[in-house]
Amino acid sequence: MKLVIHGKNIEITDAIREYVHQKIEKAASHFQHLTNEVDVHLSIAKNPRINPNQTAEVTIYANGNVIRAEESSENLYASIDLVANKIARQLRKYKERRRDQKIHAHSNNNIEEVIPEVVTDLIGDRTPELPEEVVRTKYFAMPPMSLSEALEHLRMVGHDFYMFHNSETNEINVIYERNHGGYGVIQPRNNSHSNGNGNGNGKAHGSFTMPSKVNSNH
Repeated sequence: MKLVIHGKNIEITDAIREYVHQKIEKAASHFQHLTNEVDVHLSIAKNPRINPNQTAEVTIYANGNVIRAEESSENLYASIDLVANKIARQLRKYKERRRDQKIHAHSNNNIEEVIPEVVTDLIGDRTPELPEEVVRTKYFAMPPMSLSEALEHLRMVGHDFYMFHNSETNEINVIYERNHGGYGVIQPRNNSHSNGNGNGNGKAHGSFTMPSKVNSNH
């Protein structure tokens, strides 16, 4: 298992490196057959308004999937402990989902994907806020996937949104977790639609869509 450690506003000492290896390798020890690479990002926020300010983020690349966990505290070693426990839980969930998917696929090879319904509200009660500056840029592969596959990735990375290449429309979409429950999808608007909510014929474009009863366990 390849483990890479990055640091921001912090020197990665031998003691820190050894502690990360000890904790993260132990967390992933039962899942090494699934894990290709582990990326650990440690950072200390210089802004005094950010508290807790010492963050440990772990990203695991497992057979084309991304599993992510992040924890912050006032002590870097405590953050590493917390994120190691969290990533271990994420890996267990990932393994269980893979097992359930195999059982489900074996029992029924003709499962129809749930058709999403249009949600008219755009951002709910959230207020859009733009960052003062770009503090980090990430690059990642974007293989085509279905809406249901994108939802699984959203749950694994631990973010409230996930950008993906929709295999059905060949477009870049964003799936996100809604404040009032369920999930939404941001799609590019098709200029042929006069309705801004995307309620024209066929698929909704330029709108937020929500899969109904995406997963009965959530």
